[in-house]
Amino acid sequence: MDSGDRLSGLDTSFLRLEDGNAHMHVASLTVFDGPAPAFEDLCDHVESRLDLVPRYRQRVAEIPAQQGRPIWVDDPHFNLRYHLRHTALPRPGGDEELRRLAGRVFAQRLDRDRPLWEIWMVEGLRDGRWAMLSKTHHALVDGVSGVDITTIMYDLDEQPARPPARAAARWAPRPLPTKAQLLSGAITERLVQPRAIVEELVSLSVGPRRVAGKFLRQVRDMGGFALVGMRPVPLTPLNVAIGPHRRYAWVDADLAEFKQIKNHLGGTVNDVVLAAVALSLGRFLRRRGFETDGVVLRAMVPVSVRSADQRGALGNKVAAMWAPLPVGIEDPVELLREVRAAMGDLKESGQAVGAQAITELLGFAPPTILSQAMRLAPHQRYCNVVVTNVPGPQFPLYVLGRRLRALYPVVPVYDRLALNIAVLSYDGRLGFGLLADYDAVPDLDLLAADLDHAVGAMLAAAGEPRPEPQRRFARSAGPA
Repeated sequence: MDSGDRLSGLDTSFLRLEDGNAHMHVASLTVFDGPAPAFEDLCDHVESRLDLVPRYRQRVAEIPAQQGRPIWVDDPHFNLRYHLRHTALPRPGGDEELRRLAGRVFAQRLDRDRPLWEIWMVEGLRDGRWAMLSKTHHALVDGVSGVDITTIMYDLDEQPARPPARAAARWAPRPLPTKAQLLSGAITERLVQPRAIVEELVSLSVGPRRVAGKFLRQVRDMGGFALVGMRPVPLTPLNVAIGPHRRYAWVDADLAEFKQIKNHLGGTVNDVVLAAVALSLGRFLRRRGFETDGVVLRAMVPVSVRSADQRGALGNKVAAMWAPLPVGIEDPVELLREVRAAMGDLKESGQAVGAQAITELLGFAPPTILSQAMRLAPHQRYCNVVVTNVPGPQFPLYVLGRRLRALYPVVPVYDRLALNIAVLSYDGRLGFGLLADYDAVPDLDLLAADLDHAVGAMLAAAGEPRPEPQRRFARSAGPA
C-alpha cells in the first residue's frame, strides 16, 4: 500500500462528519447550450479522461476497529455507467423543474462502497439546453482543486481535444488489501509518524531562533482562531436541526457589477460578496420576525492553503476564517465599510494560518478521538452559515462542443447549519448556489430574491444603477 493512498486527517474528518441527514459532498449545477449530446458520447468522453483522475476509480477502505485513517483502494467492480446517470426534466423544463431535481439529487448520500462521485446528465431544459448535476465527496476534493479537476473534463475550444492515447480500456484494479494488511499498515504508519516529526525538527535546528519564532507565531494564530470559534453566536431560524430533504436555489450575477462596487466603495470582490450576503440575510431574517438590531452573525469562510504546485491534486488543502456578518446594518455603504474593516483585521490576525495549523494536527489525532470530535463539532454554536467564494476560469469552457453557459456550486448543510451559500466565478459571471434544509427554509426563493436585491442596492449606492431589471435568481425547489 502506498502511503500516499491514505486519507489525510482533514479528509477523514469529512467522512466522520457524515450522518443520517448530513451528507458531505460538494456539488455543482452546470448548464450548457444545446442540443444535448448522446449519453453514450458523454460516457465515452468521461472514460477517455479517467486515467487523469485515478481516484475516480477508487473507493474508501476503513481500517479495522478504526485503528487508523482510511485508505483509497481500487474498486474491483468499478462501472462507469453507475456513476454517470441520465435523466430528463418534465415539461415545461423550467427553473422550477430543474431545482426540484437538483434538490432531490443533492439530498442523496453517495454510496461509501463505491467511488465517491456521480454525474447526472439532464435533458429537457427549456430553450433546448441541457445540464449536468455533479457530486463529489468532500473527502476526495475541496472547492479549489475541484475547479482544477473540471478542466480535465472540459475543453478550452469548441472542437473537443483528443486526449493522448492511454490504456483506459486496459485498466485493471490492484488487488484489495486484506484486513490484516490494512491494520498492519495503519499501525506501522502510526509508529513512523512521531519519528518523522522529530526528524523535521532536527533538520530545522540549524536556525533555532527562526524555528522558535515560527512556533510561537503558530501557537498565537491557533489560539486566536480557536478563541473566536468558541464564542457563542446568535441563534437564528437558520441554526436548527435538519431533516433529510433539501431545497436549492441560485442567483446569477455579473462579476463586472461586483468590481464596479468595490472600485467605487472600496474593498475586494470577496468583501462585496460577504456584504451582499449580510445585507440579504438581514432582510430575510427581519421578514421572519427576527430582531437584527445590533446582531452580528458569524460566517465560516473556507480559504485555500493550496500552493501553486499543488493545484490539480486531489484531497483537501483548506483552512477557515470566522467572518462577521453585521446583519443589523441596512445601509449598504456602511455595511460594506464594516465588512472591509473586519476582513482586514482577520487577515492581519493570522486566523487562516492558525486554522491550517489546527487542521494539520488532525493528521496526528488518534482515529477514535478524531471520529468523536468530528461528530460533536457540528453541534457547537461556532457559526451561523458557511460562505465560500472560489475563483473559477474567466474564459468559456466546452463539453463535446457545447458551451458551458452557467455554473452554480453547492456546499453541504449539516446539523444547526440549515443554509450554506457557495459562490463561484466563471467567464465574467458569479454563480451563487444556495442549499438549504427543505423544512427549515421553505422560503429559500425569497432569500435568493433578497440576495439579488442586495447586489442592486449596493450597485445603486456606488452610483451605478442597473440599466434594466432582469431575472437573476431561480425559485427554490425540493423533492416532488
